[in-house]
Amino acid sequence: MSRQDMTIYEHVGELRKRLIIVVVFFFFAMILGLFSAEPIIRYLQHADEAKELTMNAFRVTDPLKIYFQMAFIIAIVITSPMILFQLWAFVSPGLLDKERKVTLSYIPVSVLLFLGGLSFSYFILFPHIIHFMMNLSGKLNIEQVIGINEYFQFLFQITIPFGFLFQLPVVTLFLTRLGIITPMFLAKIRRYAYFSLLVIAALITPPDIMSHLMVTVPLLILYEISIWISKIGYKKAIAAEIEVENLEHE
Repeated sequence: MSRQDMTIYEHVGELRKRLIIVVVFFFFAMILGLFSAEPIIRYLQHADEAKELTMNAFRVTDPLKIYFQMAFIIAIVITSPMILFQLWAFVSPGLLDKERKVTLSYIPVSVLLFLGGLSFSYFILFPHIIHFMMNLSGKLNIEQVIGINEYFQFLFQITIPFGFLFQLPVVTLFLTRLGIITPMFLAKIRRYAYFSLLVIAALITPPDIMSHLMVTVPLLILYEISIWISKIGYKKAIAAEIEVENLEHE
């Protein structure tokens, strides 16, 4: 039965089945996350940008909070390919064969971009911000007492958003293939998009021009790459429509 022939009740049932699969997979991923959280937290505490800091717990529950937050993030990262696959499986019956293959290839690319965003923010941006903050504390003659909860919350605040921001090319291509946006539209709103990205960069980074540039420049490059990818997707979408029309006429 095709997606068009399904009733609303059958659509809801299909979606429910997909959600149950994701929840079950997340449950097992969470168990794996609980086992992996401790060594990852220890690794992050002994990394170059943190090994000179003395971590303190200002509340009894702070270590437990960080432990479960880390386990949850690990579980989300592990589950994300399954979430994307189940989303693809839900919408794929309404796509052409070529579109199914193309959209399925988005999943590994999306995961790699997410990991790339995390890596960029942690290995390049985060150390620079920590050094800036420590140097500023030294100049102001302030001795920092670092709370483990505050440190990891700041780490998550810097790194996690970049994982999602690096999804911009994939999201743009997906929306282009669906006909929701076009490369012409993206080029038309470029100045507004640039302004939005500048605001996002300002919210993520401290008031340091170097840190701001380290965030803004990659985001602007990502937007330009997204426009270029959208052009490719737009041409393929037009070609697919022409092919369908020709088949219908035959």
